[in-house]
Amino acid sequence: MRIGVLGAGNMADALGGAWARAGHEVMVGARDRGRADALAARIGAAAGGLADAAVYGDVVLLAVPYGAAEDVVRAVGPWQGKVLVDCTNPIGGPDFRLLTAGGASGAERIAAAAPGAHVVKAFNLVHEGIWRAPRAAVGGPLGVPLCGDDAGALAAVRGLVRDLGCEPVDGGGLARAGQLEATAAFVIGVWFGGGDPAAMLPPVEVAMGGRPHA
Repeated sequence: MRIGVLGAGNMADALGGAWARAGHEVMVGARDRGRADALAARIGAAAGGLADAAVYGDVVLLAVPYGAAEDVVRAVGPWQGKVLVDCTNPIGGPDFRLLTAGGASGAERIAAAAPGAHVVKAFNLVHEGIWRAPRAAVGGPLGVPLCGDDAGALAAVRGLVRDLGCEPVDGGGLARAGQLEATAAFVIGVWFGGGDPAAMLPPVEVAMGGRPHA
């Protein structure tokens, strides 16, 4: 699969590098061509500008800071029929507040800025370091929730999740992406406060009704 990566930061490095090692053809695009060249050389990918990577990929990973995301996708394209994977988090301030509270989700705003794209929200719940070796970090397959509306786009992203040694989790349509973004804001705050979000949830076997399913 041809994957365009918009951005040359840590998420671009972790996910783009993993997909390159899995045998995908990856192009890194960034405003700073020197950064794109350096990351591409490190992970075994091609390099170009943002527009180059957007045109190149059948699937395009949006891995820029959320504050720049809408401007970036407006500036590149065309998006018609492309799968656009949004891993950004609209979170800000020392209190980890949701910047989109009371309005459309970050993913929905990105979709509006990229007409024709099939947007899938994914890869936004954990730190970039986890994506470098997710199975080792959690001791088994990591569940990766996906929110999107297009069946073909979701199928493509499920494959990319499995290429990381993870398991895709159906999170519903793009209308639920705001809930996924809010979950990220909440759990990041818990982590920074010294808590363990995983400890708040019982195993799925007993989650409903407090007893194992028959």
